[in-house]
Amino acid sequence: MHQREFARDDTYIKWQLGLGFAALFLGILMGLFQGLDRMGIDLYKYVGLKSYYQGLTIHGVLNVLVFTTAFNGAFLPYVTMRSLKRPMAIKGGSAIAFFLMLVGVLLAAWKILDNSSTVLFTFYPPLQGHPLFYLGLVLVVVSSWVTFLNILLTTRAWKQDHPGEPLPLQAFISLVTYIMWFIASLGVAIEVLVLILPWSLGIVEKTDPQLARTFFWLTGHPIVYFWLLPAYLSWYTMLPKQVGGKILSDPLVRLVFILFLLLSTPVGFHHQYTDPGVPAGWKAMHALLTFSVFFPSMITAYSVVASLEIGGRKAGGKGLFGWIWKLPWGDPVVTTQLLAGLGFFLGGVSGLINASYNINMVVHNTAFVPGHFHLTIGTAVTLTAMGIMYWLLPALTGKKLWGRGLALANAWLWFLGVLIFSRGQMAGGLEGMPRRTWMATATYLQFMETWDIPNKMTAVGGALMFLGGMAFFAVMVGTLFFSRERAKVEMPTAEAIIGPEKGSPLFTKRLDVWTVVAIVLVLIAYVPYLVNYLGDAAFVATGQRVW
Repeated sequence: MHQREFARDDTYIKWQLGLGFAALFLGILMGLFQGLDRMGIDLYKYVGLKSYYQGLTIHGVLNVLVFTTAFNGAFLPYVTMRSLKRPMAIKGGSAIAFFLMLVGVLLAAWKILDNSSTVLFTFYPPLQGHPLFYLGLVLVVVSSWVTFLNILLTTRAWKQDHPGEPLPLQAFISLVTYIMWFIASLGVAIEVLVLILPWSLGIVEKTDPQLARTFFWLTGHPIVYFWLLPAYLSWYTMLPKQVGGKILSDPLVRLVFILFLLLSTPVGFHHQYTDPGVPAGWKAMHALLTFSVFFPSMITAYSVVASLEIGGRKAGGKGLFGWIWKLPWGDPVVTTQLLAGLGFFLGGVSGLINASYNINMVVHNTAFVPGHFHLTIGTAVTLTAMGIMYWLLPALTGKKLWGRGLALANAWLWFLGVLIFSRGQMAGGLEGMPRRTWMATATYLQFMETWDIPNKMTAVGGALMFLGGMAFFAVMVGTLFFSRERAKVEMPTAEAIIGPEKGSPLFTKRLDVWTVVAIVLVLIAYVPYLVNYLGDAAFVATGQRVW
């Protein structure tokens, strides 16, 4: 394998990463503003923003839509190419994906910054943004579809050259991630193209908010797994190599990702427990499916920890937990991902509360939800992506990582910050503190003394996360512009104790079968409800711009 064979795609992979992390930088800055707002410190006016909600829209769109989609669109093609030892199948596909995303991000950012699309990242009707905002988001999704097509054709070409062989595990995971995402993203595509964009353009006067929310959450929950599965890819197949361990079982990993393909999409109604337009039986079915997603997560926890333990004991760890201290905690690539996994464990447990049909009623639309959300996405996804960059940037540039101490500071500051932030948000949520609310201007705040400590914890935690994030960007800039030492870094790939030849061909080779099953499950979960609902759909909402 020669690096020059991949240079065509690597150029746009680097630009895609640059776009994604530029979005993360601005998103983190808005996160600091939101945290300090809890202490009554208003920084929005100093940067020309009109309101807290405009900053919240920037934070949500850039962090959870742009950064994640751009990172996946770079990282997974990189992994696919290296694991298959061949360039991407579509010449120019990486360039098309990058420019579609760039144009989409610029359009959406323009309309957020001029305050014509302050609709938060969920853009629920009747809040109405500018048509170019929605068009920009459409281009971001289309960019991800181009990447999916490119990975699909690349893996198909590999299979034609290797008949009867299972796909290498990392390429298998990359393909599953994008199959799941393509199926899931059809929901938001229908919402925007059929309901919102014509409404925003004035072609139709009114829309149905309930119907729009249903299509949004058809995508809105599985998108979490679209963000998370690349982190799982790293934890399963790369982190064991980085700590000196091995993958426990290749077929078990494939089974886990097939379960995510099947179970992560037909669960959207657990975000609509309080919506009156959804029958209770339908909500209960989606609650059951949501809890079922917990099982592949538990297998992941067992399997990844076992892989780490192999590495820790190989390094001399003794006793029940002694192997933990033998892991290479001085390596920022490892430390970021270990701390991300610890934070995600707490996020996963708190997610069971949100999934529960009855307990959710206590915390729904409270600050508890962003507390949970930051433990999962803010930690598992973002901190793992930072850790991946600590080897991926040297691999792409040939430059040794600069600022190792700063990189470790990034990991610990972010981890401690997110723990404090999320604890504050969750405590406030249990005391009834609403989310998506400009608390500094809330007239009832003075009467809510029990929110004082949660608000201070939110501010302190947010500030620590910001400092951690700035340490990360300092390392990235330092590596790009100040690193003088050359480094030859290859993609880490761990060996498996039990290889794919030990697994059933149905799990290791027939991904087409599971894709069909996943589509059927989504149809069962949504089509009967939609057929019934469309008979009484209420297109009554005119567009509102309130901020």
